[in-house]
Amino acid sequence: MAKDKIKFTCTNCGHETAKWLGKCPECNEWNSFEEEVVNKQSVQRSVQNRRSNIEKDSPKKISEIEQSSFVRYHTTINEFDRVLGNGITKSSITLLGGEPGIGKSTLLMEVCLKLSLNYKDKKILYVSGEESNSQIAERSRRLGINEGNFYILNETCWQDILEHIKKLKPSFLVVDSIQTTISSEIQSAAGTVSQVREVTYELMNYAKATDLTCFVVGHVTKEGSIAGPKILEHMVDTVIYFEGDQFGQYRMLRVIKNRFGNTNEVGIFEMQENGLKEVKNPSQYFLESSLKDAYGRAITCVLEGNRPIFVEIQALVVENKYGNGRRTTQGLDNNRLSLLVAVIDKYFEIPLSFNDIYVNVVGGLKLSTRESDLAILGALLSSYKAKKIKDEIILIGEVGLTGEVRSVPMIESRIKELVQLNYKKVILSKKSARGLKDKFKIELIGIEKATELNRYLFD
Repeated sequence: MAKDKIKFTCTNCGHETAKWLGKCPECNEWNSFEEEVVNKQSVQRSVQNRRSNIEKDSPKKISEIEQSSFVRYHTTINEFDRVLGNGITKSSITLLGGEPGIGKSTLLMEVCLKLSLNYKDKKILYVSGEESNSQIAERSRRLGINEGNFYILNETCWQDILEHIKKLKPSFLVVDSIQTTISSEIQSAAGTVSQVREVTYELMNYAKATDLTCFVVGHVTKEGSIAGPKILEHMVDTVIYFEGDQFGQYRMLRVIKNRFGNTNEVGIFEMQENGLKEVKNPSQYFLESSLKDAYGRAITCVLEGNRPIFVEIQALVVENKYGNGRRTTQGLDNNRLSLLVAVIDKYFEIPLSFNDIYVNVVGGLKLSTRESDLAILGALLSSYKAKKIKDEIILIGEVGLTGEVRSVPMIESRIKELVQLNYKKVILSKKSARGLKDKFKIELIGIEKATELNRYLFD
């Protein structure tokens, strides 16, 4: 009988070694190695299965391959369908990641509800290794799921789950979560690299062979990435993240990888007592609660995926009484704020860096791009001077360290959205304004230097 082998595997990159190391030589991650017991017989059997699957096909010329169209299922949750590429692709595997308590299970329950109503002749199996049948049923009833084609199973062993799948023959499968599912052929704890890799591979093979459409829930680490080996994200067809502050009401569904659609799409939801509600007009939610006569606020238009969203930037500049000026940001990189404060110090000749500065992006959005630079400058100047920016003005542009205003990508789609919402003026780069001249019924104010803001912002 073959002896079991002990190895250590990096949970970040999957690098294997015969002994424990403090630092991974491949990805330079510290304390990422986990001990695993490998059964040689199960490994040989797994390798033979993979070789047999490879040998079934042979190389073909491109001209010999027939073009096939993807069959898509529609949930009628427009935000969800749009993120996945206008619907759920048949026999695809979608990995959903997110922080604990963010609403991953609730979102998939909502999806299952819509699928059970729209496709009554197709069975749905929801497998949970974290909650009991009664807990899942209670949530299902709260969300209004009482359909006869919706089945619940509490199980963690993949071989037992597979037996139930073969008997029930569902069209849709939800595995919640992949880190709690184990294979009896691998002698290691749940959530280890070997278990996650093996279970995902078996699930992928069965789903592709039987046209089973799967959703897999993945835990995330403290850094925000999906736990387990990175190969997990490579094996599945689609990777989506459910983001947002769990103590807030808004959630963002962001696609990271999609073999059947665009990877630049974002869906926005609002968490309510009876479940998740899709937000069809995000700009209205982010702007509707603002005080009309307040200063220290400016509006910009950012892109989340391909969708223009209007965001309010709030700034508070107060006198510093304790020495070094304080910088506090919400939804914005602190280093970016420091750069813009330096621009104001240098070119506006305002000693802003001696003050305490607080900047907030309303609605919980996190801005990673630089098209909001001009709006941040405007909000800071408005708060410092205690003057209100004109309501009809939108600020869009990147600001460089030499004080110049640069153009931003996809400006035309943003201007189209502005026209639909009846905004009157846009302050942007001179280059962008010249390129869009006479194309839209809106006043485009092109500026070359950031110091020109003083001329247009205030009454």
